[in-house]
Amino acid sequence: MTISLEHRTSSLARASLIYLIDGVIAAISLVAAISLRVGSLRAEQVLAEHRAALPLFVAVALVTFAAMRLHRQVWRYSSTDEIFGIIKAASVAVFAYVALLIVIGGADWLPRSIPVIQWLVLVVLMGGARMARRLAAEYLGGRFHPPAATAHPEHAKRSALLFGSSDDIEQLLRQLEREPDAGFRAVGILDETGAHTGARLRGVAVVGRPADLSRVVGNLAAKGERPACLIFAGPVERLQRMAMVDIIAQAQSLDLEIAYRPGFIGFAPEPGATLDFRFLNVADLLGRAQAPLDGRAVAGMIAGRRILVTGAGGTIGRELVRQIAEFAPAQLVLLDANEFNLYDVDLEMRENHPQLSRTPVLCSIRQRKQLMQVFAEHRPELVFHAAALKHVPLVELHPSAGIQTNVLGTRNVADAARRYGARAMVQVSTDKAVNPVGFMGVTKRLGELYCQALDMASRGDPAAPRFITVRFGNVLGSSGSLIPLFQRQLSRGGPLTVTHPEIERFFMTVHEAVQLILQSASRGLRDGMHHGRIFVLDMGDPIRVIDIARRMIRLAGLDPEIDVGIDIIGLRPGEKLYEELFDVEEERLPSSIPGVFEAEPRPIPLRTLNKAFDALERASDEADDKACVVIATGLLDRKEALVAEVTTTPTARLEVIAHG
Repeated sequence: MTISLEHRTSSLARASLIYLIDGVIAAISLVAAISLRVGSLRAEQVLAEHRAALPLFVAVALVTFAAMRLHRQVWRYSSTDEIFGIIKAASVAVFAYVALLIVIGGADWLPRSIPVIQWLVLVVLMGGARMARRLAAEYLGGRFHPPAATAHPEHAKRSALLFGSSDDIEQLLRQLEREPDAGFRAVGILDETGAHTGARLRGVAVVGRPADLSRVVGNLAAKGERPACLIFAGPVERLQRMAMVDIIAQAQSLDLEIAYRPGFIGFAPEPGATLDFRFLNVADLLGRAQAPLDGRAVAGMIAGRRILVTGAGGTIGRELVRQIAEFAPAQLVLLDANEFNLYDVDLEMRENHPQLSRTPVLCSIRQRKQLMQVFAEHRPELVFHAAALKHVPLVELHPSAGIQTNVLGTRNVADAARRYGARAMVQVSTDKAVNPVGFMGVTKRLGELYCQALDMASRGDPAAPRFITVRFGNVLGSSGSLIPLFQRQLSRGGPLTVTHPEIERFFMTVHEAVQLILQSASRGLRDGMHHGRIFVLDMGDPIRVIDIARRMIRLAGLDPEIDVGIDIIGLRPGEKLYEELFDVEEERLPSSIPGVFEAEPRPIPLRTLNKAFDALERASDEADDKACVVIATGLLDRKEALVAEVTTTPTARLEVIAHG
């Protein structure tokens, strides 16, 4: 009873104070309006002649404010909602006052402009009083003079980048300010549209868009403000309208976690409300824990050496460049045939690693002479070959292009590495090269065979370069891959398209893929490493693509087959129902690298490969797609004698092959 009485007394005192302040403001607004209209001296005469005018307006205003419950507002949390309430209350009060004067016949003295002026003054003064109270509360609460950082690391706040819409970010910042124990400190904002880049929101700089994540993190790290995580400010459902998987892939490569608020549907901040964050894990899509790969051995391999990366602007190539740059190579050569991708990755390196010696080279691996010149000039000690055509349906439609890049381009890179004294070349391959059905897999398998043959040919020569092949599955978020396609379909409201209900794939993150490449290279350069072996990441069990689609729909806060449909569209040309990691002729062996397998192959002799590759070069130069397909698939069928007899004309080639 005592507590209830005290509570009622406190509420009554608070309401009385608000009425007193609003009553004084109402009186001031009328005096000010008359003074602004007729002058201060004339205003005194008007008010003296009409003594009831002032108390009448104060009474009307207080009744209006009470009816609209302005005294229930908490001034220290004033926001746009409270301002709109004041605007409505002021409008009603002024209108009611004028109407009352007209009814009682006392409006003759009132100029028509005074109600308008009075309304403006009333809104400004009432809104200003409330905002002044909020500013005072924020100042006293440390908003403008935050306390010094704690000396205890366990109590330190995690630095965070916020991303989403500016409205959601502003509301999140407001709540972070009210909750000193929230555990996060905003160091920058990634605005969804980028329209506010360069501005500040509640004292925090807007540093770019989510697509600028890598550049922004590099810039903040240079200032000693590197973020530890990302926080999505809006409801998780809105992630489906952003490049969620791309952001996850970028964040992972930068060792950043992504936090979001489950069940958040919009902000209505209330005293006592608490923040509830959860961290998004790629394992939510993979259905497994990520492979625990140890990169300590990589530093000794890269530090102080000259490195060349082909396809440096692609998904794998760019991540390779990022991770290699962390180990301080003597020089990094970025080679790519795509001008914009090359410019973009070079810009990223210039901003994030300005001390690194690097050279961007605009060159296709198809250009053998130009490639040899690049190697002759830079003499790379390690070569990471990530350039490739990888889109299955497109390579199926353009076999000559697949041969020129994935087969002949790989031979060009490998030959250049051997001619100019590289210590090792790492060939990035795919599980589609195992028992290939599609032509893209055939071309990647031929590239594997060439590197294996070169590595086998160097046995007994410790000075010869090593040729190491790394094979893995689908990379989450890579350009042109499955999950970005699902993301685009989700952004349009669905349906998601799956080629077959039972189709399965191995999935991995770009971080895992690049760790595998680097660690396999370091393993391949050790003494006692057998020649010709292939490294394969243990990616667990294959995952059904339809299950990935369902997980993505659920991560977007929706229900599969209810909110978003899934359509079965049939297998595409060259597409396998099940992917494999090992060829039937390969012997699977354990590896010294945790989470990695090794395969002992039975390679085709180098001489046979070169004869077939010469025939493929002539066929692809003549745009003879049919001959390219027959020669390449015939080689994998071990038709060595047939390939050796291939002549120079397309017609003769096909006749020999047809009667082989």
